[in-house]
Amino acid sequence: MKRYSAYDPPEYINWQPDPALLAEYRKTIAASAERQTVVNSLTARDLLALYEGLVRNRLHDITLKRWVKQGVISKAWLGVGEEAATIGPVHALNRTPFGDGLPTDIVAPMIRNAGACHEMGMTVADMLRGYLGTDDSPTRGRDLHVGNFRTGVVTPISHLAEMVPVTVGIAFSFKLKKQPRVALTWVGDGSTKTGPFHEGVSFAAAQRLPLILIIQNNQVALGTRLEQYHRGSFESLAPTYGVPGAVFDGNNVLDAYAAAKLAADHIRTAGCGPFLLIANTFRMGGHATHDEREARKTLAPELFEHWGKRDPVAMYESYLLAGSVNLESGRTVEQAGNMSDLNREVLERVEERVLAETERAEQEALRSVRERMPVPESASSGVFCEDAPQAAETSSAVAH
Repeated sequence: MKRYSAYDPPEYINWQPDPALLAEYRKTIAASAERQTVVNSLTARDLLALYEGLVRNRLHDITLKRWVKQGVISKAWLGVGEEAATIGPVHALNRTPFGDGLPTDIVAPMIRNAGACHEMGMTVADMLRGYLGTDDSPTRGRDLHVGNFRTGVVTPISHLAEMVPVTVGIAFSFKLKKQPRVALTWVGDGSTKTGPFHEGVSFAAAQRLPLILIIQNNQVALGTRLEQYHRGSFESLAPTYGVPGAVFDGNNVLDAYAAAKLAADHIRTAGCGPFLLIANTFRMGGHATHDEREARKTLAPELFEHWGKRDPVAMYESYLLAGSVNLESGRTVEQAGNMSDLNREVLERVEERVLAETERAEQEALRSVRERMPVPESASSGVFCEDAPQAAETSSAVAH
């Protein structure tokens, strides 16, 4: 994938694949026979769809960072370096329509899981409109947290871990209706210290709800290093709540896909959940664009160097180029790497198509700023309350 010196982390600019890390990438998948079987079942079309999702996620974030530098918006919350922990699990879900017109499975992303929005069917233009606060944005200018329930994306709540009980409620409705559906949400490592996280997981465990909860361990909570607020391993949480759990490499989209696919299959087969997944990854920036310099001072340079070599987009690209699958025909060749030149052309075409899509989306969103900003009167539209005088009369009648 093309690098952008003004917007990519410095560790990504001159990125080159490390043979040892690429071998580690393949070894991670092969370490579990179950996950290897899941990955082996992926077609060339599936493999390309994962790559397309990663590229779209990265280009969406690059657009936002460029807007910050240009003064279009004041700041943005990016998921650079963590894309695989979002794209893999979303692709592992059942996104085909259910009887109610919604996708079979539902997701509730955090703000930096933006990739979940476009991979569930939202347009990048709508996602960008959310940041711009236009009247034709999904929230009609009320909030930059983006979602659209019609595409199976629950709009995030900014407060830490509040989406856990919300998603638990959705999973509870699936159970009550006896529907073979799964709800998935993510929380950061810092969010595991909150009441809503504990209350939500406790209820989901007790009721055995069809929920996948991914703890996205990116090593930092806002500006607080992991070791300053956490002891022990996140792996111990699953047995503590009495639920199954697993760990996956949050920078390896295939490992992320396989772990989530097995969790979803377990829930549907067993008829119950929840399932707790831990994604080990790293945020290659600040909490938002305004404190990237602070993040570089707060966290050790070695962390950025270590995770910079494991760029989830570039590592997956290198994996595909070194593989034995012809991404154009879908056939497998005898010698791995023989398809490198042809596959590179295929991946470049994917990137060019997604880049064109993102550029069109940007222009659509900027046009909405010029033509579709909300008017003050719209502040009360879509807000529901009981008519005060009528409520008073009703209360008086009940009292008598």
